[in-house]
Amino acid sequence: MIQTKAALLSLFATLVFSHANYETLNKNPKYHSYKDQNSPDFSLLEQPSLEDMWGPFWAYQGIQSFAHLPVQNCLTIDKNNKEIERFDIALIGVPFDTATSFRPGTRFGPQAIRAASQRQDKWRGFNFRAGVNPLDDWANIIDCGDIPVTPMDNTLALKQMQLAYKQLLSLPGNTSSVPKYMSLGGDHSILLPILQGLYEVYGEITVIHFDSHLDTWAPDKYPSFWSSNTSEFTHGSMLWLAHKHGLIAPENNLHVGLRTRISGNGWDDFREDDEVGFKRILADAILDDNGLQKIAANILETLPKNKPVYISVDIDVLDPSAAPGTGTIEAGGFTTRELIHMIRKMKGLNIVGADVVEVSPSYDQSDITTTAASQIAYELMTLMVEAGPVTEKQLVKHNAAKIESGEDLRLTALDRIIQEERDYQLKMLFN
Repeated sequence: MIQTKAALLSLFATLVFSHANYETLNKNPKYHSYKDQNSPDFSLLEQPSLEDMWGPFWAYQGIQSFAHLPVQNCLTIDKNNKEIERFDIALIGVPFDTATSFRPGTRFGPQAIRAASQRQDKWRGFNFRAGVNPLDDWANIIDCGDIPVTPMDNTLALKQMQLAYKQLLSLPGNTSSVPKYMSLGGDHSILLPILQGLYEVYGEITVIHFDSHLDTWAPDKYPSFWSSNTSEFTHGSMLWLAHKHGLIAPENNLHVGLRTRISGNGWDDFREDDEVGFKRILADAILDDNGLQKIAANILETLPKNKPVYISVDIDVLDPSAAPGTGTIEAGGFTTRELIHMIRKMKGLNIVGADVVEVSPSYDQSDITTTAASQIAYELMTLMVEAGPVTEKQLVKHNAAKIESGEDLRLTALDRIIQEERDYQLKMLFN
């Protein structure tokens, strides 16, 4: 009996202490407004607004934007309209998957990643790894919806994506001179029009590419007699095309997490990858002593500190146990925790954009892949916030270089691909 009383007293003391601590928190002052109305000493200085009563919602409620962010169709914004609400960072979905070489389905990736992000919001968005709440800091962050990419014609789809990013990157930012975009794929080919748009703003982009595959394969590495100009545009050749048309830096681009088989009986793929300007960190490097720390250090040693850097994350960089929902899984990848650690170590770089691609929900189990993708997107946005606003100085430097060199044909690289394909199709149609 004495032990029971002692236990009850201990529990009571714990509850009192916990309540006292809770009272010191910055909690919602109107939380008890409805419950306490029956109290004799109840007093409410002002009537609750409709927003107080019906605005807040639980994680599983409301429209499924990413992390419950405000939604706006950014592609319909008139940049000359001074009345528009400007933003600094935005999510943009690119539901395109008809440039895949194996299992399709990533057109459903953006919506699935948004659904998996519903437990994220600015009220509980503090990133304990970074010490900042990216959803409630200097940057006005919104969800821009999706680019309405056609699934019927890759030539047209490429043109749509090219023009969409040109439009998005022409918009003025709120605090930032130009907004930064977190793209949700879609297959990995969407990276090519993204780099096209970024090149027009920043010049050559240094790419860090988290992937189990090289994606620098020349189109003739694919085993088919049939080809066209547009068939060269795939989720495994887009970095080769970006290099061919001068959109990325000629050196010090970086692959992280490689573990796929390569072509033929030798190292030709790696030698060609060297020519495209990439260095490689294999997934097996994590098995070395202090492997994770060495990978992070290698990333920082390779990437430039004062040039624009783009982070592209193919979800298949993760092991299939951590991300089964993708089109071309490869055994032996990273865990989600390891990837997040590498991302966090890139604080201080000039991050101008990022993506998470190749999420194919139909192959997922219990939302494992989409949950990982939504967390990675959150970590990447944290990096963008930590990097601070884009300044006019960053843009002026690139514009001055363009003036000195005259007209730069790289600005129309994708237009040439598209026009050549159209000419080819007409020739085949009428001859």
